[in-house]
Amino acid sequence: MPTDPISPTLPSTPDVEIEELLTPEFLRKLERLSLVVSHAFAGRLHGERRSTRRGASVEFADFRNYAPGDDLRAVDWNVYARLEKLFLKLFVVEEDLHVHLLIDTSRSMGFGTPGKLPAARRLCAALGYITLNNLDRLTVTAVTDRLGMRLGAVRGKGQAMLLFSWLQALRAQGVTDFAHTLAEYAMRARTPGPVIVLSDFLAPGIEEGVRALVGHHFVPTLVRVIAPDEIDPPFAGDLRLVDAETGATREITITSGVLSRYRQRLRAHREMLEGICARYGVNYLEMQTDASFDQLVLRYLRARRVVA
Repeated sequence: MPTDPISPTLPSTPDVEIEELLTPEFLRKLERLSLVVSHAFAGRLHGERRSTRRGASVEFADFRNYAPGDDLRAVDWNVYARLEKLFLKLFVVEEDLHVHLLIDTSRSMGFGTPGKLPAARRLCAALGYITLNNLDRLTVTAVTDRLGMRLGAVRGKGQAMLLFSWLQALRAQGVTDFAHTLAEYAMRARTPGPVIVLSDFLAPGIEEGVRALVGHHFVPTLVRVIAPDEIDPPFAGDLRLVDAETGATREITITSGVLSRYRQRLRAHREMLEGICARYGVNYLEMQTDASFDQLVLRYLRARRVVA
């Protein structure tokens, strides 16, 4: 598969309002879901997730030795009566989770019918709505070869329309550099948490970027967005191909042999992504732009333990 996407033209995809795609009925279905979190993260505000910190709540966590200056009201006097030693009772603090969504807005995401960027925006809107409905904090960032537009950190379902409007303003432009942008994001973000990257991943540096996220205690999920005409190109004959991101051109004759080699490289690209995710314990998903969105969110994401 070519390192960069190539196509005879870069079609503009009709813009569809996210509010129309996420109907009130579908939003009600999303309200029954939450993101699956495999690690405990320290939050900032009171929420509905278990924190790694300890504080005052109704759920017991552990004991620790009393130290001068500690609040005597936290002493377990029953333990003192048995052992004649002072121990404090610690309790679990329920705090909010910080969810990070990164959406690739490079020019290659403008390709496809249905388009890849509208599909990624729609999934981003659904995941963001689930996050907000569960009172978790949400940050959404557009990425190319640099960190772009950013929304966050927002919290609460009342921010859903702001999220939808923000996503609707995104356009496919620029090139991609995952090694740089994911590493920069990992260093800049103050609170690690689950990070979901939506992209076609048609750029180098993916492994370096994933390594940086994992090294800074993020838990990544890669969602590869792919269009039907990338899986089965509808091209034939003599063509002048234009690279969607660099503008480089190539004259080529489409034959059965060329299409066969393309499909081999397409499979190799997928296997490369799966291999990176396996090495770093990262969840990997694929989203075809023509797939049923209800099935994608309500069944596929559930089956892959992204939501529950």
